[in-house]
Amino acid sequence: MVVSPLTAGLRRIQSALPACLAAAAVALAVPGCKKKAAAEQIRTGSAVKIHYTLTVDGAVVDSSSGKEPLAFVQGAGQIIPGLEEKLLGLSAGDKRSVVVTPEKGYGVRDSKAVQKVPKKALRDSEKIKIGDVLQGQQGDQPFRASVVEIGSQDVTLDFNHPLAGKTLNFDVEVMDVQLPL
Repeated sequence: MVVSPLTAGLRRIQSALPACLAAAAVALAVPGCKKKAAAEQIRTGSAVKIHYTLTVDGAVVDSSSGKEPLAFVQGAGQIIPGLEEKLLGLSAGDKRSVVVTPEKGYGVRDSKAVQKVPKKALRDSEKIKIGDVLQGQQGDQPFRASVVEIGSQDVTLDFNHPLAGKTLNFDVEVMDVQLPL
């Protein structure tokens, strides 16, 4: 059987027709013909919701499990820098294990942040125990400090964040990403 060039051309057009029609339906937004939208990726300014579990030295320290997801704006400094950096480019549904070094977490421990304070400078100093967390204000700056030692005249306070110097291990699931307006 001899196939004319015209017949061969028609067959090529017919075989390509379904793909062309599908593309045209998407381009023209024909009802019932939808193209799945690409998931929005986290970028600076995105409103993000995540579920997370934070472990330090093998122990769970914090988790959003059983609670509402943590909501924040990417790039606004609302979460620690190391976690924020590792979330860039992720989309809703993505899951990641993220390791954050102390430098990108709560900082390295600062020996200068451990200070002796006269007992008489503390209210109810006779009730203070090692491990207590004291809160107060110096001028207009609030502070938190852990009691690490109690002497006869002084109390040694550690003003470092409790997680300073620790490597943070996050298991994260991105729940929602809304792009900035």
